[in-house]
Amino acid sequence: MNENENEPIIKMERVVKQFGDAVVLDELDFEVGKGEKVTIIGPSGSGKSTVLRILMTLETIDDGMIYVAGQPLWHEQRNGQMVNAGEAHLRRMRKEMGMVFQQFNLFPHMTVLRNITESPVHVLGLSKREARERAYTYLELVGLTEHAEKFPSQLSGGQQQRVAIARALAMRPNIMLFDEPTSALDPELVGEVLTVIQRLSEEHDLTMLLVTHEMQFARQISDRVCFFDKGKVVEQGAPEQIFTDPHEDRTREFLKGFMNAQQSD
Repeated sequence: MNENENEPIIKMERVVKQFGDAVVLDELDFEVGKGEKVTIIGPSGSGKSTVLRILMTLETIDDGMIYVAGQPLWHEQRNGQMVNAGEAHLRRMRKEMGMVFQQFNLFPHMTVLRNITESPVHVLGLSKREARERAYTYLELVGLTEHAEKFPSQLSGGQQQRVAIARALAMRPNIMLFDEPTSALDPELVGEVLTVIQRLSEEHDLTMLLVTHEMQFARQISDRVCFFDKGKVVEQGAPEQIFTDPHEDRTREFLKGFMNAQQSD
């Protein structure tokens, strides 16, 4: 990837995404710097998760341009023309990114170890021995080496999500995308997953883009927080500024409503 060190590693220019008549991303301009930890917050339907799904090429775009590591994501040069990207280009671009979903998306019929080694062997071409060594490195990072031979159904939700993080890391992506990684967990299991993500952010030089409702965590982990509403960035800034002194009425209204909802739980 021919990225310039000063260029953002993710750049979205006037990106439009519609589902039927609903405009989910409305000419969105959005950037993430290399090594930056960015959290997206906002109400349901504001386009937060759609941004991640588009980056992972799980959803297409209707208009605009996206660049990842200096390369167009959904387009490629062919015979001097910018055309829609073919599958080979998309496969190459996907290797830049790893994604952790709300639901853990583990293969139920495979052991933890095989869940983690499958893609490094079949997509990256690693030998089974290399893939195993890599898998154990990341299982140690997420604190689950003793569960390597278990099946997902034998693990708690928090453990399954930690396996999902190890699986994403085993592809050695430059960018990690987290889509509400704790929203499907029981409250007492949330902390163990957030601790792993915190360690990742502190110990690894990864770019991280996180969608979450865990506001305190967003405040701790982020270099920058972006508040989305109606498919646009309404406000962005350092966590302290966004959470203690937001400039926009809509941000203040959202955070106040969110805090009130939490207190009434």
